[in-house]
Amino acid sequence: MPRLNPNAIAVALLCALASPFSHSLPEDREQAIHISADKATRDEKKGLTIYSGNVILDQGSLHISADRITVFRIVEEGDKIVAKGQPALVQQQPNAGEELMRAHANIIEYYKSEDRLRLHSGAQIKQGASTVKGETIDYYISQQLIKAVSDQSQEDSRVEVVIPASRLEKSEGESDQTDGK
Repeated sequence: MPRLNPNAIAVALLCALASPFSHSLPEDREQAIHISADKATRDEKKGLTIYSGNVILDQGSLHISADRITVFRIVEEGDKIVAKGQPALVQQQPNAGEELMRAHANIIEYYKSEDRLRLHSGAQIKQGASTVKGETIDYYISQQLIKAVSDQSQEDSRVEVVIPASRLEKSEGESDQTDGK
């Protein structure tokens, strides 16, 4: 059995946490956004559009499904998108040839000005066999920083991270090479 280097474990944990949202296919942002829903309401004064009833949003490899999606267009504060469902789902192809990133939570929020995605209430991110679960997961996209928090109101609530053994072994091999071993 291979020896597990503590530094390799730390590197593997960071890779497992950061990789699900680290990049999307470059062409995704260049694609048109397609939204379908049972109902759409636009309020120009408030600067928001509410899509409700089996809402589907697609842009390139990005796919979001929710019971309700609200798009806020507030120039001073930046754009914000809120998807709600039981649960709301998001999936995206990070890079060509990689497995899909899939995430779900009862509330998914995107803050454009902060380049931050927040999953709240039963949050989970999964890519391949790597999984992160928590009550709230914040992903700062441009910083490639993920913060997962358990439900503080529940005594036995914990953040759960699953890192496949294959990622640990790969990270250990990479660490050994950089250490000159």
